[in-house]
Amino acid sequence: MESSMQSSGVSGAALWTGRIFTGVVVLFLLFDSIMKLIKPPFIVEANRQLGYPEHLIIPIAIALLVCVILYMIPATAVLGAILLTGYMGGAVATHVRVDSGVVNIAFSVVFGILVWAGLFFREPRLQSLLPLKH
Repeated sequence: MESSMQSSGVSGAALWTGRIFTGVVVLFLLFDSIMKLIKPPFIVEANRQLGYPEHLIIPIAIALLVCVILYMIPATAVLGAILLTGYMGGAVATHVRVDSGVVNIAFSVVFGILVWAGLFFREPRLQSLLPLKH
């Protein structure tokens, strides 16, 4: 375990924590983007209730898919996290605008936090920017 910590600068436990957080985020957002690409009736209706017309579902899905792919690639993970933060901010704004309740708003906020938590635990450069240990 020490050799992996020395080579990456991240302990094994932190690395696995980051991978698990990242995996949860990636699986959920990939599922969300694929469902938007398939456009079953319940997705179309949910988007309509949020104020998005059907013709915008595919572009939103493609934007989300690109962000997730960037987040998954180590060299572009920070860019992906920044873009996913914007996407999740848009989700928060949408839920606030349509008054869909605190659970939907909190879910989007928590997912935005998980995006960065996953990256924080697996990226030593980010840990050096945000030193949470004394």
